[in-house]
Amino acid sequence: MTGIIAADDAPLLIFGGPYSNLQATEALLAEARRLGIPAERTICTGDVVAYGADPCGTVDAVRAAGIPVVMGNCEESLGTRSEDCGCGFAEGSACDALSARWFAHADSLLDEERRAWMRALPRRLDVTVGGRRLAVIHGSVRSINRFVFASTPETEKAAELDAAGPDCDGVIGGHCGVPFTQVLADGRLWHNAGAIGMPANDGTARVWYSLLRPEAGGISVEQRPLEYDHATAAARMQAAGLPEGYASALATGLWPSCDVLPPDECAERGKPLQAGTVFWPGPAAARSLALSA
Repeated sequence: MTGIIAADDAPLLIFGGPYSNLQATEALLAEARRLGIPAERTICTGDVVAYGADPCGTVDAVRAAGIPVVMGNCEESLGTRSEDCGCGFAEGSACDALSARWFAHADSLLDEERRAWMRALPRRLDVTVGGRRLAVIHGSVRSINRFVFASTPETEKAAELDAAGPDCDGVIGGHCGVPFTQVLADGRLWHNAGAIGMPANDGTARVWYSLLRPEAGGISVEQRPLEYDHATAAARMQAAGLPEGYASALATGLWPSCDVLPPDECAERGKPLQAGTVFWPGPAAARSLALSA
Protein backbone atom coordinates (compact mmCIF):
# COMPACT_ATOMS: atom_id res chain seq x y z
CA MET A 1 0.00 0.00 0.00
CA THR A 2 1.39 3.41 -0.93
CA GLY A 3 -0.99 5.82 0.76
CA ILE A 4 -4.59 6.92 0.85
CA ILE A 5 -6.56 8.55 -1.94
CA ALA A 6 -9.13 10.91 -0.43
CA ALA A 7 -12.20 11.19 -2.66
CA ASP A 8 -14.16 12.71 0.24
CA ASP A 9 -17.68 13.58 -0.94
CA ALA A 10 -17.04 13.37 -4.71
CA PRO A 11 -17.81 10.48 -7.08
CA LEU A 12 -15.18 7.87 -7.89
CA LEU A 13 -14.84 6.06 -11.23
CA ILE A 14 -13.53 2.48 -11.08
CA PHE A 15 -12.55 0.27 -14.00
CA GLY A 16 -10.50 -2.86 -14.51
CA GLY A 17 -8.78 -4.91 -17.16
CA PRO A 18 -7.88 -2.65 -20.09
CA TYR A 19 -6.22 -5.81 -21.47
CA SER A 20 -4.22 -4.02 -24.24
CA ASN A 21 -7.52 -2.92 -25.79
CA LEU A 22 -6.59 0.63 -26.79
CA GLN A 23 -10.01 1.49 -28.25
CA ALA A 24 -11.82 0.54 -25.03
CA THR A 25 -9.24 2.38 -22.92
CA GLU A 26 -9.62 5.56 -24.94
CA ALA A 27 -13.42 5.29 -24.68
CA LEU A 28 -13.24 4.90 -20.90
CA LEU A 29 -10.94 7.88 -20.48
CA ALA A 30 -13.24 9.94 -22.69
CA GLU A 31 -16.20 8.87 -20.55
CA ALA A 32 -14.39 10.03 -17.40
CA ARG A 33 -13.80 13.41 -19.01
CA ARG A 34 -17.45 13.61 -20.11
CA LEU A 35 -18.56 12.93 -16.54
CA GLY A 36 -16.14 15.53 -15.19
CA ILE A 37 -14.26 13.03 -13.03
CA PRO A 38 -10.59 14.03 -12.70
CA ALA A 39 -7.64 11.68 -13.01
CA GLU A 40 -7.09 11.36 -9.26
CA ARG A 41 -10.60 9.91 -8.85
CA THR A 42 -10.39 7.51 -11.82
CA ILE A 43 -8.88 4.24 -10.59
CA CYS A 44 -7.82 1.12 -12.52
CA THR A 45 -7.73 -2.28 -10.78
CA GLY A 46 -4.91 -3.63 -12.96
CA ASP A 47 -4.16 -5.87 -15.94
CA VAL A 48 -3.54 -2.92 -18.23
CA VAL A 49 -1.88 -5.39 -20.61
CA ALA A 50 -3.37 -8.73 -21.63
CA TYR A 51 -5.43 -10.17 -24.52
CA GLY A 52 -5.46 -7.24 -26.96
CA ALA A 53 -3.22 -6.03 -29.76
CA ASP A 54 -1.89 -2.78 -28.31
CA PRO A 55 0.03 -3.30 -25.06
CA CYS A 56 2.34 -0.31 -25.56
CA GLY A 57 -0.40 2.08 -26.68
CA THR A 58 -2.63 1.06 -23.80
CA VAL A 59 0.10 1.49 -21.21
CA ASP A 60 0.96 4.88 -22.69
CA ALA A 61 -2.69 6.03 -22.66
CA VAL A 62 -3.15 5.03 -19.02
CA ARG A 63 0.11 6.65 -17.97
CA ALA A 64 -0.62 9.85 -19.87
CA ALA A 65 -4.01 10.08 -18.15
CA GLY A 66 -2.24 10.21 -14.79
CA ILE A 67 -4.72 7.90 -13.06
CA PRO A 68 -3.97 5.67 -10.05
CA VAL A 69 -3.39 2.03 -11.09
CA VAL A 70 -3.10 -1.08 -8.94
CA MET A 71 -0.66 -3.78 -10.04
CA GLY A 72 -2.36 -6.75 -11.70
CA ASN A 73 -0.80 -10.16 -12.12
CA CYS A 74 -0.04 -9.27 -15.76
CA GLU A 75 1.96 -6.20 -14.70
CA GLU A 76 3.74 -8.28 -12.08
CA SER A 77 4.68 -10.95 -14.63
CA LEU A 78 5.61 -8.68 -17.52
CA GLY A 79 7.39 -6.22 -15.24
CA THR A 80 9.62 -8.95 -13.84
CA ARG A 81 9.98 -10.81 -17.17
CA SER A 82 8.30 -13.96 -15.90
CA GLU A 83 7.63 -16.84 -18.27
CA ASP A 84 3.85 -16.57 -18.18
CA CYS A 85 1.04 -14.18 -17.23
CA GLY A 86 0.54 -15.56 -13.74
CA CYS A 87 -3.23 -15.42 -14.26
CA GLY A 88 -3.96 -18.47 -12.14
CA PHE A 89 -5.29 -20.60 -15.01
CA ALA A 90 -5.12 -24.36 -14.52
CA GLU A 91 -2.14 -25.87 -16.31
CA GLY A 92 -3.18 -27.40 -19.63
CA SER A 93 -6.56 -25.65 -19.70
CA ALA A 94 -7.86 -23.79 -22.74
CA CYS A 95 -7.32 -20.46 -20.96
CA ASP A 96 -3.75 -21.47 -20.18
CA ALA A 97 -3.01 -22.29 -23.83
CA LEU A 98 -4.66 -19.14 -25.18
CA SER A 99 -2.89 -16.90 -22.67
CA ALA A 100 0.53 -18.10 -23.86
CA ARG A 101 -0.10 -16.49 -27.26
CA TRP A 102 -1.12 -13.03 -26.08
CA PHE A 103 1.58 -13.06 -23.42
CA ALA A 104 4.25 -13.74 -26.06
CA HIS A 105 2.84 -10.88 -28.17
CA ALA A 106 2.97 -8.38 -25.29
CA ASP A 107 6.35 -9.66 -24.10
CA SER A 108 7.84 -9.04 -27.55
CA LEU A 109 6.68 -5.41 -27.67
CA LEU A 110 7.12 -3.95 -24.19
CA ASP A 111 10.36 -2.08 -23.56
CA GLU A 112 12.22 -1.81 -20.28
CA GLU A 113 10.87 1.65 -19.47
CA ARG A 114 7.25 0.43 -19.58
CA ARG A 115 8.18 -2.67 -17.58
CA ALA A 116 9.78 -0.48 -14.92
CA TRP A 117 6.48 1.42 -14.63
CA MET A 118 4.70 -1.90 -14.13
CA ARG A 119 7.12 -3.01 -11.42
CA ALA A 120 6.60 0.24 -9.53
CA LEU A 121 2.80 -0.06 -9.32
CA PRO A 122 1.34 -0.60 -5.84
CA ARG A 123 -0.32 -3.92 -5.02
CA ARG A 124 -2.92 -2.03 -2.99
CA LEU A 125 -4.35 1.46 -2.79
CA ASP A 126 -6.68 2.68 -0.08
CA VAL A 127 -9.37 5.23 -0.89
CA THR A 128 -11.71 7.09 1.42
CA VAL A 129 -15.08 8.04 -0.01
CA GLY A 130 -18.19 9.14 1.87
CA GLY A 131 -16.46 8.46 5.17
CA ARG A 132 -15.70 4.82 4.23
CA ARG A 133 -12.28 3.34 3.65
CA LEU A 134 -11.90 0.90 0.77
CA ALA A 135 -8.93 -1.26 -0.22
CA VAL A 136 -8.39 -1.36 -3.99
CA ILE A 137 -6.63 -4.57 -5.00
CA HIS A 138 -6.44 -6.80 -8.07
CA GLY A 139 -7.40 -10.39 -7.24
CA SER A 140 -7.89 -10.69 -3.50
CA VAL A 141 -6.31 -9.03 -0.49
CA ARG A 142 -3.88 -11.89 0.04
CA SER A 143 -3.31 -13.08 -3.54
CA ILE A 144 -2.87 -10.98 -6.64
CA ASN A 145 -4.27 -13.69 -8.95
CA ARG A 146 -7.11 -15.16 -6.93
CA PHE A 147 -10.47 -15.22 -8.71
CA VAL A 148 -13.23 -13.80 -6.50
CA PHE A 149 -16.69 -14.00 -8.08
CA ALA A 150 -20.19 -13.11 -6.94
CA SER A 151 -20.68 -16.80 -6.12
CA THR A 152 -17.51 -17.04 -4.02
CA PRO A 153 -18.72 -17.89 -0.49
CA GLU A 154 -19.31 -14.89 1.74
CA THR A 155 -17.17 -16.47 4.46
CA GLU A 156 -14.19 -16.38 2.11
CA LYS A 157 -14.81 -12.74 1.22
CA ALA A 158 -15.12 -11.91 4.94
CA ALA A 159 -11.78 -13.59 5.63
CA GLU A 160 -10.15 -11.51 2.89
CA LEU A 161 -11.70 -8.35 4.29
CA ASP A 162 -10.40 -9.26 7.73
CA ALA A 163 -6.92 -9.53 6.19
CA ALA A 164 -7.31 -6.00 4.82
CA GLY A 165 -7.20 -4.63 8.36
CA PRO A 166 -9.63 -3.35 11.00
CA ASP A 167 -9.98 0.08 9.36
CA CYS A 168 -11.10 -1.36 6.01
CA ASP A 169 -14.84 -1.11 5.29
CA GLY A 170 -14.75 -2.80 1.91
CA VAL A 171 -12.78 -4.08 -1.06
CA ILE A 172 -12.73 -3.02 -4.69
CA GLY A 173 -11.26 -5.85 -6.72
CA GLY A 174 -10.62 -6.89 -10.30
CA HIS A 175 -9.23 -9.96 -12.11
CA CYS A 176 -12.39 -12.04 -12.56
CA GLY A 177 -13.72 -9.97 -15.50
CA VAL A 178 -17.37 -10.03 -14.38
CA PRO A 179 -18.83 -7.06 -12.47
CA PHE A 180 -20.72 -7.55 -9.23
CA THR A 181 -21.51 -5.80 -5.96
CA GLN A 182 -22.12 -7.62 -2.67
CA VAL A 183 -22.87 -6.18 0.74
CA LEU A 184 -21.90 -8.80 3.32
CA ALA A 185 -24.05 -9.62 6.33
CA ASP A 186 -21.78 -7.53 8.55
CA GLY A 187 -22.23 -4.52 6.26
CA ARG A 188 -18.83 -4.61 4.58
CA LEU A 189 -18.60 -4.30 0.79
CA TRP A 190 -17.04 -6.38 -1.98
CA HIS A 191 -17.23 -4.70 -5.37
CA ASN A 192 -15.80 -5.60 -8.77
CA ALA A 193 -16.22 -3.13 -11.64
CA GLY A 194 -15.53 -5.79 -14.27
CA ALA A 195 -13.20 -5.18 -17.21
CA ILE A 196 -13.16 -2.80 -20.14
CA GLY A 197 -10.85 -4.83 -22.39
CA MET A 198 -13.18 -7.80 -22.84
CA PRO A 199 -16.97 -8.21 -22.56
CA ALA A 200 -18.42 -9.84 -19.44
CA ASN A 201 -19.36 -13.13 -21.14
CA ASP A 202 -22.95 -11.84 -21.27
CA GLY A 203 -23.56 -12.07 -25.01
CA THR A 204 -23.13 -8.33 -25.67
CA ALA A 205 -20.17 -6.29 -26.89
CA ARG A 206 -20.53 -3.84 -24.02
CA VAL A 207 -17.89 -3.55 -21.33
CA TRP A 208 -18.35 -2.27 -17.78
CA TYR A 209 -17.13 0.28 -15.29
CA SER A 210 -18.50 1.66 -12.00
CA LEU A 211 -19.31 4.93 -10.30
CA LEU A 212 -19.27 5.24 -6.51
CA ARG A 213 -21.25 8.28 -5.33
CA PRO A 214 -21.46 9.46 -1.71
CA GLU A 215 -25.05 10.11 -0.67
CA ALA A 216 -26.87 10.83 2.56
CA GLY A 217 -26.43 7.77 4.75
CA GLY A 218 -24.13 5.82 2.47
CA ILE A 219 -22.67 5.28 -1.01
CA SER A 220 -24.40 4.33 -4.25
CA VAL A 221 -22.45 1.78 -6.31
CA GLU A 222 -23.54 2.09 -9.92
CA GLN A 223 -22.67 -0.53 -12.54
CA ARG A 224 -22.47 1.12 -15.99
CA PRO A 225 -22.02 -0.26 -19.52
CA LEU A 226 -19.61 1.29 -22.00
CA GLU A 227 -19.84 1.17 -25.79
CA TYR A 228 -16.65 1.49 -27.85
CA ASP A 229 -15.19 0.67 -31.28
CA HIS A 230 -14.88 -3.08 -30.71
CA ALA A 231 -14.66 -3.80 -34.45
CA THR A 232 -11.36 -1.93 -34.76
CA ALA A 233 -10.02 -3.57 -31.61
CA ALA A 234 -10.90 -7.02 -33.00
CA ALA A 235 -9.38 -6.24 -36.40
CA ARG A 236 -6.13 -5.21 -34.74
CA MET A 237 -6.07 -8.47 -32.78
CA GLN A 238 -6.60 -10.47 -35.96
CA ALA A 239 -3.87 -8.53 -37.78
CA ALA A 240 -1.49 -9.27 -34.90
CA GLY A 241 -2.20 -13.01 -35.17
CA LEU A 242 -3.74 -13.22 -31.70
CA PRO A 243 -6.26 -15.97 -30.83
CA GLU A 244 -9.41 -15.65 -32.94
CA GLY A 245 -11.56 -16.69 -29.98
CA TYR A 246 -10.69 -13.55 -28.08
CA ALA A 247 -11.05 -11.32 -31.14
CA SER A 248 -14.50 -12.78 -31.83
CA ALA A 249 -15.48 -12.33 -28.19
CA LEU A 250 -15.24 -8.56 -28.58
CA ALA A 251 -18.31 -8.70 -30.85
CA THR A 252 -20.17 -11.77 -29.59
CA GLY A 253 -19.66 -11.02 -25.91
CA LEU A 254 -18.88 -14.69 -25.28
CA TRP A 255 -15.55 -15.86 -23.91
CA PRO A 256 -13.79 -18.62 -25.88
CA SER A 257 -13.36 -20.62 -22.68
CA CYS A 258 -15.08 -20.67 -19.30
CA ASP A 259 -12.43 -22.71 -17.50
CA VAL A 260 -12.10 -20.22 -14.66
CA LEU A 261 -15.81 -19.74 -14.02
CA PRO A 262 -17.68 -21.38 -11.12
CA PRO A 263 -20.98 -23.14 -11.99
CA ASP A 264 -23.17 -20.14 -11.08
CA GLU A 265 -21.26 -17.83 -13.40
CA CYS A 266 -21.18 -20.47 -16.16
CA ALA A 267 -24.98 -20.63 -15.99
CA GLU A 268 -25.15 -16.87 -16.69
CA ARG A 269 -23.14 -17.12 -19.93
CA GLY A 270 -24.86 -15.20 -22.73
CA LYS A 271 -27.39 -13.50 -20.45
CA PRO A 272 -27.09 -9.71 -20.88
CA LEU A 273 -26.09 -7.91 -17.71
CA GLN A 274 -28.25 -5.03 -16.58
CA ALA A 275 -27.03 -1.65 -15.47
CA GLY A 276 -28.02 -0.94 -11.89
CA THR A 277 -27.21 0.62 -8.56
CA VAL A 278 -26.67 -0.88 -5.10
CA PHE A 279 -26.93 1.42 -2.10
CA TRP A 280 -24.31 0.64 0.54
CA PRO A 281 -25.00 2.10 3.99
CA GLY A 282 -21.65 0.88 5.31
CA PRO A 283 -20.61 -1.33 8.24
CA ALA A 284 -21.47 1.19 10.95
CA ALA A 285 -25.10 1.32 9.82
CA ALA A 286 -25.29 -2.46 9.68
CA ARG A 287 -23.93 -2.77 13.23
CA SER A 288 -26.44 -0.21 14.51
CA LEU A 289 -29.32 -2.11 12.93
CA ALA A 290 -28.11 -5.38 14.43
CA LEU A 291 -27.86 -3.87 17.90
CA SER A 292 -31.37 -2.40 17.69
CA ALA A 293 -32.97 -5.61 16.42
